[in-house]
Order: sequence, then C-alpha cells, then structure tokens
Amino acid sequence: MAEVRQLRDRQPDNEKITINLGFVDLGRVDLLVQEGFYSNRSDFIRTAIRKQLDTHGEAVDRSIERHTMELGLRDFGRAELEQLRAAGEILHIKVVGLARIHADVTPDLARATIGSITVLGSLQASPDIKKALADRIQ
Repeated sequence: MAEVRQLRDRQPDNEKITINLGFVDLGRVDLLVQEGFYSNRSDFIRTAIRKQLDTHGEAVDRSIERHTMELGLRDFGRAELEQLRAAGEILHIKVVGLARIHADVTPDLARATIGSITVLGSLQASPDIKKALADRIQ
C-alpha cells in the first residue's frame, strides 16, 4: 500500500472576481486580445484596473492614512493574540489588501482579542474563526 502524505494547504495569492460587461465592450476587449495587445481577457482587465488604481493612487494613500489602515498583507497568529490578551488589549483590524488569521488561533482567543475587523480586500480565516467573529466583521 502506498504511503499517503498530506500536502500543505496553499493559500491563493489573489482573489477571483466576476464582472458583467456589455457585448460591445467585450468584443472590443477580444479584438485587442486577438491583435496581440493582451494575452487574454484577464490580462486586459488586470492592466485596466492597475491603470485606474495608479490614477487614483494619491487619493487611496490619503484615505489609508485618514482611516489608519494597514496596506498589503497582515498576518495574525496565536503568539501575537496571546500577547494582546495577556496585556488586556483589544485589536481593531483595519487592512487594505489581505488579512490572514492563522490556523493556530482558536475561536475563543479570537473573540477575546479581536474587537472589530474591517478588510477592504480579502479576509482569510477558518470557518470557525469567521463564525466566532461574525458580529465583528464589517
């Protein structure tokens, strides 16, 4: 009998979104792909989104500063949350990007240390953690 080993779960490094696009616009995108300007529809859409984000970059930066949010990837693990609990502090998570609550965090620890979660982007946590913090996720 062959040895079975569990592979580490790989977290995606992006989030899938769905958009609705009119037929004419879609045809124009397909034409640009056909002509070789973009490798596929997704490449066109990613490029267009990045261009818009660059156009509004200063406004995004000012908003992040105003709301005291962290930009990028922010991980929250058991050790950090246990330190907060020991100090009697409550964490208010505000992230633009990806916030991850590690698998070693228990629902009880999360409820004891996380007062609120605001994520503009994606929150990755176990279903148990999301359920325990459902009333705190905005």
